[in-house]
Amino acid sequence: MMSKKWVLLTNDDGIEAPGFEMLVKSLNKRGIAIIAFAPSTNKSACSMQINLGKPMDLHNREDLVATWKLDKSVGCHLFSLDGTPCDTMIVALDGGLKNVLPGIVPSLVVSGVNLGPNLSQDSCHSGTIGAAREAGLYGMPAIACSFTSFELEGMERGVEGSVQLVERALEVLPIVPENLCRPHIDADAFHVSKWPKNSQPRETKDAMKMLLHAFQNGELMININVPPTWNSKFQTTRLGMRWYRDAVQFGAEDLDGTVEARFTIGAAYIDTEPVSKGDCDSIADHFASISSLVNWPQTHPLALDDELLSHALKQGTDGFPLWLRG
Repeated sequence: MMSKKWVLLTNDDGIEAPGFEMLVKSLNKRGIAIIAFAPSTNKSACSMQINLGKPMDLHNREDLVATWKLDKSVGCHLFSLDGTPCDTMIVALDGGLKNVLPGIVPSLVVSGVNLGPNLSQDSCHSGTIGAAREAGLYGMPAIACSFTSFELEGMERGVEGSVQLVERALEVLPIVPENLCRPHIDADAFHVSKWPKNSQPRETKDAMKMLLHAFQNGELMININVPPTWNSKFQTTRLGMRWYRDAVQFGAEDLDGTVEARFTIGAAYIDTEPVSKGDCDSIADHFASISSLVNWPQTHPLALDDELLSHALKQGTDGFPLWLRG
């Protein structure tokens, strides 16, 4: 029986990304045991891409434990996988972790800290969120963490906000997840949708317990975004609205006869629309945004109930989701 909680880390920027290094160091300094299964190289914006039928090498990165001057007595094991963020979670949770570190079971998955925002529609493309969602499909509670600037300056704020959320989550999680690899699949659980039947209203107290249960069982994940201008406060949010305009650039120089055209994706500018309690709006007001996101799509038998999800917007006086109090 394990005597302490372990956090399983991944990201989409690669194991040697500065944000990941800073997160590892911060968690280690605070006495939190960690295992990293992170991509060997940058795999940003790959969403939930996986490699099927392709052998992927796992590398023991003990060298980083020394280079980053981590305290091994706390508990730290670093591995990189030649795959995508989702690959790292599938490999780790579906037998890989048991193979290389028998006896260690993570209590929580944390993906990040990503360099760049994962707001609004970014949630559809993000490898950071994709990895957290993949962990949820395996029944694991998971958090996706992002710093909303593409510049490293201020990344320590993104890490600090993320670590505070991780510490809060660990307080309400058991040492061993009860639903890892989903040994019991209950489509009649009280927190899942009864669609196509209508949702039934719930009392706030009951809803908070159900949302926490959904998080603990992998039906609900948390997405945190921290701006470089963070005011050290949090807000509980929903996804906002932002639009990437002129996202495609065309280049016609130096094309040979086999190339018809050359395109580059990268938005020239971003439009945002105001949304009450939206994550984009929260970031613009210098708060760290904490959104509760579902792991299963609508109409899936394990999708979260819509009426229940509306309670996820209720926050405590500290800005954290009310359901995360336990």
